This record gives sequence, C-alpha cells and structure tokens, in this order.
Amino acid sequence: MAQSQEPVNGYVRKETLMLVAFVTLIVGFIGGIVFSAFKSDTGMPGQGQVTAMPPQTSAGPAAGPDLTNAILDAEKEVAANPQNTKAWVRLGNLYFDSNKFKDAIRAYEKSLKLDPNNADVLTDLGVMYRRDHQPNEAIRSFDKAMSVNPRHEISRFNKGIVLMHDLNDMDGAIAAWEDLVKVNPLAMTPTGQSVDELVQKMKASKTQ
Repeated sequence: MAQSQEPVNGYVRKETLMLVAFVTLIVGFIGGIVFSAFKSDTGMPGQGQVTAMPPQTSAGPAAGPDLTNAILDAEKEVAANPQNTKAWVRLGNLYFDSNKFKDAIRAYEKSLKLDPNNADVLTDLGVMYRRDHQPNEAIRSFDKAMSVNPRHEISRFNKGIVLMHDLNDMDGAIAAWEDLVKVNPLAMTPTGQSVDELVQKMKASKTQ
C-alpha cells in the first residue's frame, strides 16, 4: 500500500498500518456486502460513506414492514409458481436485503436450477455464501459467474475481496484483480481508485 501518510480516497495510510488499513477497507466493502455497486451517501467516494451494497439483480425498493410484506408476497408467488425463475430471484434478493443468508442461498439455488447461466445471480449467491461464512463456496460461485460471462467484472472483484479478506490469500487476490484489469484496464474500485493502481500498491507492499 502507499508509503506516505497522505490521504488516499479519504483514508489515511500509515507505513506501519499499510496492510491493516487495506484489510479494514476491504472489511468495510464486504461488510455490507459484496456487490453490485458500492455507493456513498453523496454518490462520491469518501471516508465513512460506503453503504450496504444492493444485489446484482435488484429486488426493488423495500424496507421495514414493506420488506416483510414483500417477502411474504414473494414466498406465495414461488409456492404458486415454482417454475418462475424471476420470482425465485426476487425472493432471493429480498432475503439478501434482509440479511437472511441461508434463505437467500436456497432461493438463488432454486433460480439457478431453472436458469443456470445467470452470472448476476451466481454473483449474488457468492455474496450470500460469504456472509454465511462459506468463503470457498463463494469463490466457486464467482468462478461459475466468470465461466458464464468471462467479462463479468463484479464477480472478479468480489473474488479478490474474498481471497484477500476471508482466505488470507494476497497472491490470489492480486491475480484475481490482475485478471479484472485484463478484462477492463480502466476498472475502478468502489472508492474511485484504479484497480490497476491498487494491484501495484499491493505488490509494492509485499516487497517492503
């Protein structure tokens, strides 16, 4: 990571805390979790502004009692129409928004039995596996998303996050993000930093 104490994207990096600072940032990324797009409260990256990320396949706005009612309606829909792929995805998204990880996993898996080649759903499934403390399953899900759509950028970035944070595999994370840069040389992190720049800083931190 950066060797100075100057702010980078709203965060202060200190030489003795380089790796800790990076991991803390990653924790913040996945704490919300993993991702369709990270958003800040202002729409711009900045310290303390990273909020929970929506799923790749949006369930639409719902919160509080509305979210509960939406889940009940979605559960009725899949019970009545178990072959409705979109209904299973919507139910999975609603569970995603409710932090019901295991329920979301089941719903997404149901949808993938009907439509196994949906890279977005595979990515959301990976997110839920990570939240359910199954990082290896998360990696497998992200890999499936990439096999379906080799240019799927979010699954590639998420894979790096899980490798870095959950599996303590910095080399694997660097490789995942290098592959992302090959797909899109202009790929950016949610805080607006170039992924290529991030990779170079990670490589530099290993040589210190």
